[in-house]
Amino acid sequence: MDTITLKSGRDASLRRRHPWIFSGAIARVQGSPQPGASVQVVSDKGEFLGIGGYSPHSQIRVRMYAFEDIDFDAGYQQRLVAAAVARRQHMFTQGQRSAYRLIYGEADGLPGLVVDRYNDFLVCQFLFAGVERHKESLVQALINATACQNVYERSDSSVREKEGLQAQCGSLAGDSPPPLIDVEQGGLILMANVVEGHKTGLYLDQVENQRQVGALCEGKTVLNCFAYTGGFSLAALAAGAAEVTSVDVSAPALAMATEHVRRNSLDSSRHASVEGNVFDVLRNYQREGRRFDVIVLDPPKFAENKSQVMKAARAYKDLALQAARLVTPGGLLVNFSCSGAIDLNLFQKITADALLDAGRSAGIIRYLHQPADHPVALHFPESQYLKGLVSLID
Repeated sequence: MDTITLKSGRDASLRRRHPWIFSGAIARVQGSPQPGASVQVVSDKGEFLGIGGYSPHSQIRVRMYAFEDIDFDAGYQQRLVAAAVARRQHMFTQGQRSAYRLIYGEADGLPGLVVDRYNDFLVCQFLFAGVERHKESLVQALINATACQNVYERSDSSVREKEGLQAQCGSLAGDSPPPLIDVEQGGLILMANVVEGHKTGLYLDQVENQRQVGALCEGKTVLNCFAYTGGFSLAALAAGAAEVTSVDVSAPALAMATEHVRRNSLDSSRHASVEGNVFDVLRNYQREGRRFDVIVLDPPKFAENKSQVMKAARAYKDLALQAARLVTPGGLLVNFSCSGAIDLNLFQKITADALLDAGRSAGIIRYLHQPADHPVALHFPESQYLKGLVSLID
C-alpha cells in the first residue's frame, strides 16, 4: 500500500480523528496511488495514523476510512453500511417517515457517500474518488443491508468536479424510479422527483423542523420563502394556518406544492403560490404594506466554502432585514442557513444585525437543526451544517 507522509506538526487534527487531510499538510507521497486508492498515512516521524482514500485532484487529498490498520474491502464496507442502516431503523421505529437519509458520509464512516431512502428506492451520491472506486461493492452492501433492490445514482453535484469526476446519473441496480415517488413525511404525503429534483428528490433534513414550525402557525398568516415543493407550507396548513403564501423562483416546484396541498386534502383556498425572486418579492410586499404573522426563510446554500462567507453573510442579512420589516408585532421570523462555512454564532450575529437595521427587537425562542438521520460527528464539526432560528419579533 502506498504511503502519505505528513509535514511536521500537521498530524494534530488526525490524532483528534478529523477525517480530512488537505494537500498542504502532505510532505511526500511514496508510490503512485491512483484516484480512490487506499493509502496509509504516517506522521513525519513515521508513526502510523490510519488508512484513507486518495484523491489527487482535490484540495482534500485524503479522506480517512479508519484510524487503525484496516482493509477497506467489501467486508469492511458491509459492516459500516449495516451499522448505519441499523441506526436509522432504531430512529424511525415510532416515526411516520418512509424517506430519510440512510448514509451521511463521514458521519457514518463512509466519506463522500450520501444515500437517501425513498420507500424501496435507494438514491446515492458518490462525491469522493474513494467511494467512486468502490461503487459496485458499496451498492451490493446497501442491497444486502436494506433488502432494497432498486438503487439509483444522482452523482450530479458540483463537488464531483473538485474530485476530478464527471457527473453520473442512472440506475445502478433494479428498476428505474418512476417520475414521482409518494413518500410519507410526518403524516403528510410528498412526491419526490429523484431523477430531476433538488438534491436526491426532497430536502429530507427539514422534516422535523417543518413539523415544529407548523405547530406554531395555527390561525396565523404565513409566508414561506424559497418554498420549493411546499414542505413548510403543508405543515402550516395541516396545523391550521389561516393563510399560507409559498414563494419560489421555480414554477414547476410551485406547481408541485399546489398538488401537495390537494393530495393531502388541505384547504387550497388558504394557499397561494407566488413565482418570483424572493429578494424582489419581499421588497414588493413592503411597498404594498403587506404583513405576515410568520415568515420562513429557507434559502439554498449561499457559501460553498470559506472564501464566500462575506458575500453569503450579506445575502443572509438582506433576507432577514427585508423579512423582519414584514412581520407583525408579536410574530415569528424563522430563518435558516445550510451553509456549513457559516457557523451558528455567525448566523445569529447576522440575524441580530439585520433586525437592528430593520428597527425591530427580537428574542430567539427556539434553535432548529438537522435531524437524527443526519448525525453530527463530534470529531467532524463540518457534518453540522443546518442551523435555524425561531425569533419572536416585538
